[in-house]
Amino acid sequence: MHGYGPMPQQPTTSRPSPATLTTVRVILVALTVLSCGLLGWAPMLRLAIVTRRPRDWFLLVVVLALNIGLFVFIMATPDDPDQMSDAAALFMMLWILGLLAGVITYYLYAEIRHYNTLGAPAPYGTPVHPAPPLPYQQQHIAPHQQHQQPQQPQQPNPYTAPTTPPTPTPAPQRLDQVRAELDELSDYLRKENKDSRDGEGR
Repeated sequence: MHGYGPMPQQPTTSRPSPATLTTVRVILVALTVLSCGLLGWAPMLRLAIVTRRPRDWFLLVVVLALNIGLFVFIMATPDDPDQMSDAAALFMMLWILGLLAGVITYYLYAEIRHYNTLGAPAPYGTPVHPAPPLPYQQQHIAPHQQHQQPQQPQQPNPYTAPTTPPTPTPAPQRLDQVRAELDELSDYLRKENKDSRDGEGR
């Protein structure tokens, strides 16, 4: 329950803390490596659930099929290492290494990229300032809103610190400065061009 004042706004997308994300990534990568790739579907399943992209669901199915094939191949090889041929051992080793490298690399790349697109989480308790209305919006107030009874002033919340709205920076000054710098650059380039032509003429 909230007292007087504006209701706190909840973020639209929840992003876990960096420590949580790092812990989950380390656990899933370690699980994949320690299982020799047989549990490589676990990070891919997490990735598919987090991103909800069809490509990641498709890759999850591919990794599951490769894991099942690897498991069947391991079960079909003889228990005694001396009875296994060199070609079968090499094939199994390349299969495991390729699966490990592919799953870990893609999982880390795609998940880090996904959370980077969401942006950094705002610290808890950071006040969210609503944008001030534009002058155009203030001029076009509906007529029935102009004739309403004046409302009683809202009581300040004694438990919150007063916040000052951010002061907007004047955009025209910056625009003039950029324009002047571009003019100087243009003049400089013309002068350089003219000097190089004069040098070639000699």
